[in-house]
Amino acid sequence: MPMYKHLQRDAGRPPVTLATLQRMKADGEKIACLTCYDASFALLLDAAEVDVVLVGDTLGMVIQGHDTTVPVSMDHMVYHTAAVARGLQRPFLIGDMPFMSYPTKELALENAVRLMQEGGAQMVKLESGGKQTEIVEFLAGHDIAVCAHLGLKPQSVHKTGGFRVQGREREAAARLLDEARQLEAAGADIVLLECVPAALGKTITEVLHVPVIGIGAGPDTDGQILVLYDMLDITTGRKPRFVRNYMEGAGDNLEALKRYVRSVKQREYPAPEHCF
Repeated sequence: MPMYKHLQRDAGRPPVTLATLQRMKADGEKIACLTCYDASFALLLDAAEVDVVLVGDTLGMVIQGHDTTVPVSMDHMVYHTAAVARGLQRPFLIGDMPFMSYPTKELALENAVRLMQEGGAQMVKLESGGKQTEIVEFLAGHDIAVCAHLGLKPQSVHKTGGFRVQGREREAAARLLDEARQLEAAGADIVLLECVPAALGKTITEVLHVPVIGIGAGPDTDGQILVLYDMLDITTGRKPRFVRNYMEGAGDNLEALKRYVRSVKQREYPAPEHCF
């Protein structure tokens, strides 16, 4: 008998798809997302009913010990994405395209295909901006699902002068809104907004038809994402303002993850103290 994995899934837990996420946006149900870097945590995220899992190039900092995400290579991303994919059944899996893995359309396509074929990603994420629109359009034209990343772009910290809130000034906010519109028109299926004022997060979410996921972007985005190691209080030192420690009062990791999902769904997180 053929071993079709998709036929052996728990029928009561259908896999999250882009259509699921689109429906959640339409219904006003918040989307709970987390980063992940290995199979052991992937199993826990699956058990906690996390909707979307991102294998982020944040692994450069939390796994590899670098100061930025810049040293992360395509091989690193494929390796970690494949490990996470083995632990997931229900969540939708996004893989990050690392620094300089998409300088041209052709290289972007080649690397996106690697993330999907070798890594098992269902979608790729680019740190987008005005100039990335044509790359998004090119990938979308090849039926590759794309998540665009706006606001604070960690791969660009050396250019932007560090980890700072983006879009505070009226002109900068207008530019981000315009870029978000362009990326959606180019074929982006999800937009991830990092470190922008809550009011701007709300505006962009209302204007776009695709789901908007926020990290430090206020309570009104369609979903929330945090770095796993931050919200489980594994990360040492000073954490960003938008981080909440879910291990506080939790018996174990799984309970902490379930509390995170519940607080996103019930709109308890992010609270005002987590917003800009």
